[in-house]
Amino acid sequence: MLKFDEELFLKLVEKEGLTFRGKIESIVDEISNKGYSNIFLIGAGGTIAMMYPYEYILKSNSTINVHAEIASEFMVMNHQHFSKDSVCIFSSVSGTTEETVAAAKFCKEKGAATIALVAEPNTPLTQAVDYCITTGSEKHSFDTFFMLLYMFIFRFMYNNDEFPQYEQFTKEVSFLPQAILNAVKSFDQKAEEFAINHKDTEYHMMVGSGNLWGNTYSYAMCILEEMQWIHAKSIHAAEFFHGTLELVVEDTSVILLKGEDETRPLVDRVERFVKKITKNLTIIDTKDFELEGISEEFRKHFAVSINWAVLSRISVYLERERNHPLDLRRYYRKVEY
Repeated sequence: MLKFDEELFLKLVEKEGLTFRGKIESIVDEISNKGYSNIFLIGAGGTIAMMYPYEYILKSNSTINVHAEIASEFMVMNHQHFSKDSVCIFSSVSGTTEETVAAAKFCKEKGAATIALVAEPNTPLTQAVDYCITTGSEKHSFDTFFMLLYMFIFRFMYNNDEFPQYEQFTKEVSFLPQAILNAVKSFDQKAEEFAINHKDTEYHMMVGSGNLWGNTYSYAMCILEEMQWIHAKSIHAAEFFHGTLELVVEDTSVILLKGEDETRPLVDRVERFVKKITKNLTIIDTKDFELEGISEEFRKHFAVSINWAVLSRISVYLERERNHPLDLRRYYRKVEY
């Protein structure tokens, strides 16, 4: 596979990522024993998008009060649910994202418990929080962060007497890296074909829902727009029929991200409609992947990781076909704004 080192992937995500289970449980148990009022999931750009799946999971599976907030907006909105009794979780690959670092410092100064997931050690975010998991590598960082967030969120639920299946779930988390690798391998040819067919496509609609909404938002914004300079719009399947449907014509590229949670029928509805109109429909469905060792009960949660990993293969081939490096920027971290 183009630009994919299987051995490195398993080393970073499986062997090293899974070693953090004990530390994560210790952090969550300490906070749970002290007591807390709510959980804030805070990020910017791709990292707030990364938090949306876990906000959805908590809202639909737990009574724990949760808020996913964009860091810079959180800092100016005087959030009335935030207090010294809040738990605030942040993530940043570089550990230098200004808005996220500022929010972390603010929350800690107010007395809230602060946790961060960071790839790069000894960076501003690692020093701004009470607890930090530092993975040590930017490679496959999102795959690792997703896995670590499963451990955090479901441990909080377990400690809240809401998830007695925790031990089985965590055991299946250990199967996730290999399941991701198998999914990536099986999807790779389709990813390459998509990139070849769409190298000159100027506009994509990306549609998703439920715990895949964050991936939908992130891929359209961070990959297609930021990294490839392609016009894209992320559309929630529940809102597709309130405006966006009027822009679909026979050559519109529509990318549907189908997961396995309760909102799947919302994407099915969009699929039925757009199939009648466009000839450029792409469906990426986690049900198409065999996840060895993963039970039917937990597939819906792990769909987040599977979906992101296979989308990432499209990115690699778009880079090649468009001769547009994924790290090329006009403005981001290039100019003052």
